[in-house]
Amino acid sequence: MVDLSKVFNQKQRATLSKNSPTPMYFQLYNLLKTCIVNGTFPDGSRLPSEKELSLQFAISRITAKRSLDELAAEGLVVRRRGKGTHVTYTYKQQPVHAPLDGMLQEIETMALNSRAILLECEMIEPPRMIREEFGLSDRERLLYLARIRERDGLRFGYYKSWTHGVEKPRNPKTFESTPRLTYFRNKGLEITHVKQTIRAVGAAPDAAEALGVDLGSPLLSLRRRSYNHNGKGEHLIDYLEVFYHPERFQYRMDLTLSD
Repeated sequence: MVDLSKVFNQKQRATLSKNSPTPMYFQLYNLLKTCIVNGTFPDGSRLPSEKELSLQFAISRITAKRSLDELAAEGLVVRRRGKGTHVTYTYKQQPVHAPLDGMLQEIETMALNSRAILLECEMIEPPRMIREEFGLSDRERLLYLARIRERDGLRFGYYKSWTHGVEKPRNPKTFESTPRLTYFRNKGLEITHVKQTIRAVGAAPDAAEALGVDLGSPLLSLRRRSYNHNGKGEHLIDYLEVFYHPERFQYRMDLTLSD
């Protein structure tokens, strides 16, 4: 059975308020539903009884019963006399889907509204991890770029990228005045699918030096894999990792839930 004391602390259990315009049963229903939908209460787990909920949240058993009934009506739990209330929802992590054109335009807009400092621009054999990402042989080379972006004199991002299908430009300083995506598009490199991962990391030596922070300082890391789809399937064409200074950069998304 779900142990509420391990999920909600005493303060959280006291958040249900009789003074709220939202009915008490609905407050508890929302609290339990959130834990079911996000996987905190896994499929098949048994929820506390009406009596246990009333004691834990200082509410009446009638209020607790209505909350559980609402969950059952929505198909999130099943209630059986003598057997209790069990979760019937399986959590599945869902990626966020967003229009690619809008995202790429936003990236280019950010590039145009900040200053790029080019550190490296070379055609070199990538390290083993990158070779495996692209499915390359040992001798194949990619365009490697290392850059810093700053705004108002403050360095907010350290960028490292590996790109397949383009050569080093005659004037590498091009990447200080032209967004990478614009340059790639002008060279016929088309992106049809992007996957992004965001996580928190400690600053490695190169990122710490580039952003002017202490070694191990918390940074926001974004990895972006860009693909092209042709008749033979989907192929990775660009691998980008960015390290953002958390006090100088925000990543904001405005999403609308669709049916």
